[in-house]
Amino acid sequence: MATSPSPAPALLRSQPPPSHPTKSLGPSWPAYLLLSLIIAALYYKIAADLVINWYTDADFSHGFLVAPFAAFLLWQKREILRNTPIRQSWPGIWLVVSAVVFLLLGVYGAEIFLSRISLVMLLAGVVWTLLGGVMLREVRFALLVLLLAIPIPAVIFNQLTFPLQLLASRLAAAVLPIFGVPVLRDGNVIQLPALQLEVAEACSGIRSLMSLFAVAVLYGYFLEHSTWRRALLALASIPIAVVANAARIVGTGLCVQYWNPDKAVGFFHEFSGWLMFMVSLVCLYLLHSLMRFTTPAARPAASEDQ
Repeated sequence: MATSPSPAPALLRSQPPPSHPTKSLGPSWPAYLLLSLIIAALYYKIAADLVINWYTDADFSHGFLVAPFAAFLLWQKREILRNTPIRQSWPGIWLVVSAVVFLLLGVYGAEIFLSRISLVMLLAGVVWTLLGGVMLREVRFALLVLLLAIPIPAVIFNQLTFPLQLLASRLAAAVLPIFGVPVLRDGNVIQLPALQLEVAEACSGIRSLMSLFAVAVLYGYFLEHSTWRRALLALASIPIAVVANAARIVGTGLCVQYWNPDKAVGFFHEFSGWLMFMVSLVCLYLLHSLMRFTTPAARPAASEDQ
């Protein structure tokens, strides 16, 4: 009995490979190079003056740490940035325009703070425009950190220093009598039996406050994963710096009363600044240890800024 030939197997239709999202191509490297040269031409003098400011003004010498730290943040996230899709976003052009306006106001209005902060705005606007909002979210912490390296405007700085002078002298005048030192305070001047102490602008504590705040941000980044703990450490650096500065003045008053007035306002006064800054770092560490002990850290989220 003849058997009918078995039907030929159906031809398999070739299926197209599954589509995967590809990384959009942004401008070519010559375009990036040209843009970098333009930004350098616009800001080279502003950047040079900023570095000189870090070197000559001890209140903002922490700027030498901030810029490399921001670069380290980007390097640490290099794999994430490499895999982040590039999608140009035109709304970012408004931030670029705002940065240029701030630059012009700063240069022609003699307000150097505006011209310096415009650089951070411009970098954020360029990232947003050429690389997209997703990329901007990935680098936002590094850009915000750069703000710590920019000295605050003189008008705000002066508004902060005098209240800090009064607060430090008030705290010192309240503590010194506990150790048997009679005091008479008049504003930021503390009259001791052997000497008159004036809490000058340099003794307001603004220098240690700015430096300790910057260090607290770096410390929280490296040793803490919780965002609220990082914020709390940064904010706690403010009262720690204020109390440490008052303790420095108390120590100077005790040395004037019980040791040697000349040495108290000379070597000890300078050395105590470094000593109290180290004590402030220890207080920051103890606070962080207490936070870890009282509230155990949760597992960090994958999307949280590192």
